[in-house]
Amino acid sequence: MQTSDDQIIRAWAERPGRHIVNLSGGKDSTALAIFLRGKIPQLEYLFCDTHKELPETYEYLDRLAAYLQRPIMRLNAERGFDHWLEMYGGMLPSARVRWCTRKLKIEPFEYFVGDDQVWSYVGIRADEERSGYVSTKPNIQPVFPFKEFGLKLADIERILEDSGIGLPSYYEWRQRSGCWFCFYQRSGEWVGLKERHPELYEQAKAYESKRDGEQFFWRQRESLAELERPERIAQIKAQHAQRLEQERRQRPDQPLIELIGAALDAEDDERGCDICHL
Repeated sequence: MQTSDDQIIRAWAERPGRHIVNLSGGKDSTALAIFLRGKIPQLEYLFCDTHKELPETYEYLDRLAAYLQRPIMRLNAERGFDHWLEMYGGMLPSARVRWCTRKLKIEPFEYFVGDDQVWSYVGIRADEERSGYVSTKPNIQPVFPFKEFGLKLADIERILEDSGIGLPSYYEWRQRSGCWFCFYQRSGEWVGLKERHPELYEQAKAYESKRDGEQFFWRQRESLAELERPERIAQIKAQHAQRLEQERRQRPDQPLIELIGAALDAEDDERGCDICHL
């Protein structure tokens, strides 16, 4: 890092107030925590736990905490997803009614910091066109180090590799962190969940049971019982393989992890939740 860059970070560290990195268990926020390690001594690390994260996510966070040699505060100790599902009468969250993000990510963080002056460091990269979570509370101010220093995806992957942390293992089949039943998952990711964590897939199916005469599904187009039919799984896999091969031909120099993400995105252009999978 150049001297001028060091000066910028020192100036950030001297700002009065709390300095926080909100972790999701994804690659970008993890790389940000590593990037800022030791540069802002008072930095706090938070993770808003939905109680429905993949086992790989919890393992990844434990590895990060060991690397940082600092604790990662986990919020939502008593009020995870099931508590709020009951409060919403069994109505599953969806892109139209995204109560999970508000109740399990935004509100716990804002309650935790209260009225303190907070500098919230966000892992949005320089090659992305999204803003992530920006609080409406005037005491919470976002800081975008990767954008400030022009760091792109290749830089984030290098940070993770050089640290020894690497990418989360779920990136082999899943593009995002967050709940294992996230409604933003693509068909290929649901198939990945069924194959790697069949017990979690069954739990996700159980959430689709009829409640108070109403039937709620994670996916608008089909239930998980329909998706897991052998012929449907074969179709999903074939379509994913076709999209992956197209990505390989169009971008032969890109690493596999990026090609898998692009192939999954090609299934559906609806972008997922920025807050949950940074």
